[in-house]
Amino acid sequence: MCKKLMLLVILCIAFAGCKKILNPNDDNHRLFGEIYGDPFFAEGILMNAYTRLPTNGYSFNEVATDDAVTNDKFSPLLNMATGSWSAANNPVDQWNNSFTAILYLNLFLREVDSVNWAPSSKNVRTLFTDRLKGESYGLRALFMLNLLQAHAGYAAGGELLGVPIITEALDANSDFKKPRNTFDQCMQQIAADLAEADKYLPLDYVNISSNAQLPAKYSSMVFGDYNRVFGNFNRQRISGRILKAIRAKAALLAASPAYNPQSTSTKWESAANFAGEVLTLNGGISGLDPQGAVFYSQTAAVPGNTTVNTINLANGIDQKEMLWRGNIVNTNNLERDNFPPTLFGNGRVNPTQNLVDAFPMANGYPITDPASGYVATNPYANRDPRLRNYIVFNGSTMKNSSTFIWTKTDNPTNDAVNFIPTSTRTGYYMRKLLREDVNANPSSLSTQKHYPVHIRYTEMFLIYAEAANEAWGPDGMGTFGFSPRTVIAAIRKRAGIAQPDNYLASISTKEDMRKLIRNERRLELSFEGFRFWDLRRWKENLTEPAKGVTINNNLFTIQAVENRQYTDNMYHGPIPLTEALKANLQQNKGW
Repeated sequence: MCKKLMLLVILCIAFAGCKKILNPNDDNHRLFGEIYGDPFFAEGILMNAYTRLPTNGYSFNEVATDDAVTNDKFSPLLNMATGSWSAANNPVDQWNNSFTAILYLNLFLREVDSVNWAPSSKNVRTLFTDRLKGESYGLRALFMLNLLQAHAGYAAGGELLGVPIITEALDANSDFKKPRNTFDQCMQQIAADLAEADKYLPLDYVNISSNAQLPAKYSSMVFGDYNRVFGNFNRQRISGRILKAIRAKAALLAASPAYNPQSTSTKWESAANFAGEVLTLNGGISGLDPQGAVFYSQTAAVPGNTTVNTINLANGIDQKEMLWRGNIVNTNNLERDNFPPTLFGNGRVNPTQNLVDAFPMANGYPITDPASGYVATNPYANRDPRLRNYIVFNGSTMKNSSTFIWTKTDNPTNDAVNFIPTSTRTGYYMRKLLREDVNANPSSLSTQKHYPVHIRYTEMFLIYAEAANEAWGPDGMGTFGFSPRTVIAAIRKRAGIAQPDNYLASISTKEDMRKLIRNERRLELSFEGFRFWDLRRWKENLTEPAKGVTINNNLFTIQAVENRQYTDNMYHGPIPLTEALKANLQQNKGW
């Protein structure tokens, strides 16, 4: 009997254990309430916004402009540029991405004060709370700017509209049908968010070495705690300096012809002042990085020397050109996409003849000027060194001058125009941004360090030059001690334009200086995602056909490669059709 009872007890215990085993466990999805005791989990809400920065990669929207085409027949940008852009089909849409980021940021701002960021130190918790608040407000302003650039426009009644302003976390009971605010209201929201962020963030993230260096509001703390939160380790997060750059970018958009048809001078002055403040903090004209035009290069690149084409990231030290960059990654994606076919690339981005013709001669004169010395039968000789640095043309060398690239159609290689599906369509390949020490051969692939660029100082110089010229003229300085002329002179000298720059010296009117500044912006920021938006904010011609060159027996034939199918309403992008319908949002005129 005892044995039977013992057996019965064992069986009961076994079956009880089986019940636990057979019962399904709770799923492994974390609950929102866990953020309050897990700072890493909580910070993920904020980091979601960082992952949505459009500049985490290159858009190459130039292929939808007069600067480039693509040989990818399935490219949404190609389809858009040739007539299929609509409110239901928008490859440059920023609505979902930016509003998702904003909603995450709003949620984070609602909860940030309740998270235990540092259980062991009340002071460190305060520091973390401040920094993370500042980052959130700054990022929210940036995403609002992205929304305005992509979706602001004029309603049928003529009012300039922005997007709905949402500053609170949403739930099931929230109003999801908020109307669009005006463009000016959205700009005011950007300014308010940047001002709020500036209360919490340092100008830069740097380690300090004593309590005496603590900001006044943290004077009761110890510098070691400050360094933990605001020190070097956080350099790629949004900072006070980055806030100032975002403010300059936003002011430039608001001052531009597409959003400022009355050309209100005070708007241009604001943009010039905001950009000038950033440049003054960086040393003014003397702060222009001598290697900024080849920021993707590692060793000291000499203008015109394309053999030095790698990135210097030794010890994580940024180049002077970098105001804000993303994370360093080892990759070969850019090279495999854009190397010519003979280097095992797909040659995706093909610069146009239009862009090639925009590069002046080495003496600084446009190729259309009789003083330039341009020879149509030898078109690449004596040109601005940036042409050779940024674009591969017939007879260019790559891979430390060990490989010639031939795009000519007599005795063709795979690099010749339209020879194979991955060949160039225009007679040119993109060189800028590529690391020529990458091997794209599938049998011996190699990677190299790359990083995305969010904001370069050269962009700030160009914002200042453009805005100051419109506000004060070619030689106006405001309160900064440098003028549009001196800024452009420094940029062109850095590029390798012969000195003295007689063409620049010959410019006397605001209109001629405007033309030169816009061209310098086109060259300096080429392939970095600016041209598509610049043409629209300037209200310049969107339908200029993309041209290429065919070279046969030394005969250069220029022809249209791809027509651009845009209409006037396309100076401003549409509100997504689904949003316009479900939220009853007023659509931009013409869409």
